[in-house]
Amino acid sequence: MRKLTLIGVILLLFVISACSNQETNEKNDTTNEGGSSDYYPFTGEKAEGDTNRKAKAVMVSNSNGARPQTGLSQADIVFEMLAEGNVTRFMAIYQSEEPEIVGPVRSAREYFFTLADNYDALYIYSGAADFINDMIKKRDIEHIEGGLHDNDGHLIVRETFREAPHNMYLQFGAVDEVAEEKGYDITEEYEPLPFLDKDSLPEDLPYEEGSYAKIDYYGDEPVVEYKFDDDTEKYVRYNDGEQTIELESEIPIEIDNVFIVESEHQVIDEERRRDIDIDSGGNAVLLHKGKALELQWENKDGRIVPLLDGEEISFVPGKTWINFVEKDPISDVQEQVTIGQNDS
Repeated sequence: MRKLTLIGVILLLFVISACSNQETNEKNDTTNEGGSSDYYPFTGEKAEGDTNRKAKAVMVSNSNGARPQTGLSQADIVFEMLAEGNVTRFMAIYQSEEPEIVGPVRSAREYFFTLADNYDALYIYSGAADFINDMIKKRDIEHIEGGLHDNDGHLIVRETFREAPHNMYLQFGAVDEVAEEKGYDITEEYEPLPFLDKDSLPEDLPYEEGSYAKIDYYGDEPVVEYKFDDDTEKYVRYNDGEQTIELESEIPIEIDNVFIVESEHQVIDEERRRDIDIDSGGNAVLLHKGKALELQWENKDGRIVPLLDGEEISFVPGKTWINFVEKDPISDVQEQVTIGQNDS
């Protein structure tokens, strides 16, 4: 009798454990918190394909002659930072989606390739100063230099409808092949970014009106604006008054999280190239769902994340644009960042 009772207890514990595991699995199927592999790591959205394919970070021009660009709408994360003078440049990180074409592709900067490496992304660019190329090689940055494949018709195509240097386009379908030829892995296990698992924002955070944001980088141009669309619940972007769209389809770039962060900028040469601090953290504002939250940013394990009173704040699932702005803007800029209501 005693032996039978012991067996019964063991069976009961087994049943309880099985039920507990089933409940856990069901929970992981319905939430993206905790980093379930059912969700893309850089968007927090339900996965429809591989979640462990290697991310690609592509340098994309934002000069006047490069607009509208191609492929920005499919990037999970886009960093916008000053390159030289009053010109900003994009680094678009692709992981959940892979477009056919991205461009125009432009040259490398140290802060960009460091961020790409921090996000475990393959860095793709075209051209760089000799000292930058030396840094990339010495630091073992996984990279593809588009200039070495210039107009080969396979990885890089020079289009005729634009003038150099704004006519170099990456053929995305060839990237994995070239990466493998260089000995790089084309898969990667990613720790997911923090994302909310609900449609509504937390009620205990001090959100303010945030349906409009304006960044005055240089006192004249570029001026970047983000306007919240109540119908799509996403932000659309404007550059010097022109909406940011895809070149071929003319669809607007739609963004779920706009993260504006202040950092130290230093001009380092006669070409007015910069060194930008991506490590020290500082003041920031996070916009999503038409609301703004003033907080801080931190470089956490290489990634740029929002914090409030030392606690990490989650993004809403979707695409994120991160704009670095100068901590001490030039004198012509009266108000570098304006946050308010979208009246348009």
